[in-house]
Amino acid sequence: MVVRIPAAGMTEYIFFGAAGVGTLAPLAMGIPGAEERVARATAKWAPRWERNINYFTNHVPVERGIQRITPPVERAVHRVEHDLPLEKAAVATSHVAEKSMKPLEMIKHNWTME
Repeated sequence: MVVRIPAAGMTEYIFFGAAGVGTLAPLAMGIPGAEERVARATAKWAPRWERNINYFTNHVPVERGIQRITPPVERAVHRVEHDLPLEKAAVATSHVAEKSMKPLEMIKHNWTME
């Protein structure tokens, strides 16, 4: 029977694209002349990026939508903070880290005493 691979969803395309950019961008910046090309592209596209950013910062409907969404998101964050034992987990992690570092400190102490 032929194995059928399901079609990729939008999130998969986004993640694969981000992974490609994240791995290839440092390599591309190592090519001679890359900084000049990036500077030229930035000079060309910066006005358009500025317009797009200004749309969200200066546009009244966007501000209204953010003001409408903020209270429910804030309540959800407080609920999650209250329900999760974050402080207890942080303290436990700290104790485990300290406990695992003690043998290393003893080795270092014994090694430097020579």
